[in-house]
Amino acid sequence: MPATAARAFSEPKPQSRPKPRVGRDFVAALARLIVEDRFPPGSTLPREQDLCSEFAISRTVVREALKTLESKGVVRSRPRAGTLVRERVEWNLLDADLLDWMGDAVVDSELLASVLEARRAVEPFAAELAANRASLSDVAALYRAWEAMRDARPDDNAAFTAADVEFHRVLLHASGNRVFIQLSGVIDAALTRALDRANRSVHTHQETVEVHGRLVEALRMRDREAARKASEDILATAARDLKQME
Repeated sequence: MPATAARAFSEPKPQSRPKPRVGRDFVAALARLIVEDRFPPGSTLPREQDLCSEFAISRTVVREALKTLESKGVVRSRPRAGTLVRERVEWNLLDADLLDWMGDAVVDSELLASVLEARRAVEPFAAELAANRASLSDVAALYRAWEAMRDARPDDNAAFTAADVEFHRVLLHASGNRVFIQLSGVIDAALTRALDRANRSVHTHQETVEVHGRLVEALRMRDREAARKASEDILATAARDLKQME
C-alpha cells in the first residue's frame, strides 16, 4: 500500500464540530426580552445594525430571527418604519417554540384557563365518539398510557405528565374525528404545560389515575355515557388542581 494511502487509513479523521446555535439562541433571547417588556407591545425594536452591535452577531442572524418571530405573530415588519412588537393576543401562544422561549412569562392563569375551556369543549364529545369508534389498538394504546401514569414514581412529575399528555393525544385520535386529531398536534405544547402545572400542584396523583382508568374502562365497554362522564370528571379534577396553584 502506498505510504500516502497508509497514512490516510491510520490518521484519525477530524471530528465534525457541532453546528453553532447562534441563530436559535438569539431568537430565544429576543423573545424573552419582548415578553419581559424590554420591548413591550406597540414598541418598535431597535434597528438591525443596533441589534448586531448589542449581541455581536451578523445581520443575517438578526434578519432570520425577526422572520421567525414574525411567523409566530410576535412582531410585524413595516417597510421603512422598523419592526413593531404586536399585542400579546396576536401571538401564537400554542407554538411550542414560543412556550419554550418565553416559559412561565406567558403560561399564566389566563392561558391555562383557556386551555381548560378548550378541552371542556372538545374532550367529552371526543370520549363519546371514541366509545363507538376506537379500535382495539386505540384502546390498548390508551391503556398503556394509563399504565405509565399509574407506574410513574411519585417524585417523577415529568414522566407522569408525559404519560398524561400521551393519554389525551390517544383519546383525540381514537375519536376518529379528523379535526380533533389535528387539534391534538396544535395544542400539544400548551396542553403539556397545563397538565404539568396541574400535576405539580398535588401531593399524589392517585385520583387523577383513577378517573383516567374509568375512561379506559368506558371505552373498553363501548359505553358512551360513561366515557363522557369520566372525561368530565378528569376535567373537573384538572380545574381543581389548577385552582390550588392560584
